[in-house]
Amino acid sequence: MTVFVNNVKTAALLAGLMGLFLLVGSQWGTTGLVIALLFGGVMNLVAFFFSDTIALKAMRGKEVPEGDRSITIGHMTGDDLYRMVDELRRRANLPMPKVYICPHEAPNAFATGRSPKKAAVAVTAGLMQMMTRDEIEGVIAHELAHIKHRDTLISCIAATIAGVLAFLAQYSFFFMGGRREGANPLMMIATVIFAAVGAAIIKSMISRSREYAADAEGAAIAGSPVGLANALRRLDAASKQIPLVQPNPAQNNLFIIEPFTGKKSILDLFATHPPTEARIAMLMKNQV
Repeated sequence: MTVFVNNVKTAALLAGLMGLFLLVGSQWGTTGLVIALLFGGVMNLVAFFFSDTIALKAMRGKEVPEGDRSITIGHMTGDDLYRMVDELRRRANLPMPKVYICPHEAPNAFATGRSPKKAAVAVTAGLMQMMTRDEIEGVIAHELAHIKHRDTLISCIAATIAGVLAFLAQYSFFFMGGRREGANPLMMIATVIFAAVGAAIIKSMISRSREYAADAEGAAIAGSPVGLANALRRLDAASKQIPLVQPNPAQNNLFIIEPFTGKKSILDLFATHPPTEARIAMLMKNQV
């Protein structure tokens, strides 16, 4: 049922993206509609096929192959991390995802990919440095749960769309001078504002219930909720102190904890994660 619902959400997001592009393009008449149709179509394809690559490149993720001991962070090598993911994905009955380490001080993690066969799990260097082995296992199990539930495609598409719409909202005013003669400038401004708000709403469309479901499934994969609960507690504290330096805050919905970016934007108005205290309480309540 979860997979079906997420597939419906994905189709709705892609349709919504096209509709919003057409709405903005209509302010420039027939020519604007044609350009918006072409641009929207290209963005749909990019979002579907390349949103995972965009997310990993934005985070400067480096793939960790099996047997790689050239990287040592905290108490783990790259190979240790790879073997941990391999063991947990076997418990979850999933194909082996690609494993990435992102060179960021802020501890965090995310999963991406349009299907379990095309999935990747990424952790930051800060997470490996700060967390114990049990806590890292809990975090990775949570991300594997997202892959199992096929949350990753809709998360990546939502992040890509939100980033595009935020870009349009930020720069559309520079192109107001090229609007068609007779156009209502107030209507055009309202359209741009609508695009900005639409970016934030799309970001928040990823149901908070998916985090609770991934927490519960992640605890089952790890064999205990304790590691994940402890990790969430430490991640929440760190996220209030250490900014995650990445160019697109629209991607915040991808992470296990909403990252602190060090700056405010309209996208911050719509939180995509439940309160950490509620997540921990739910995890421990379900402990057998």
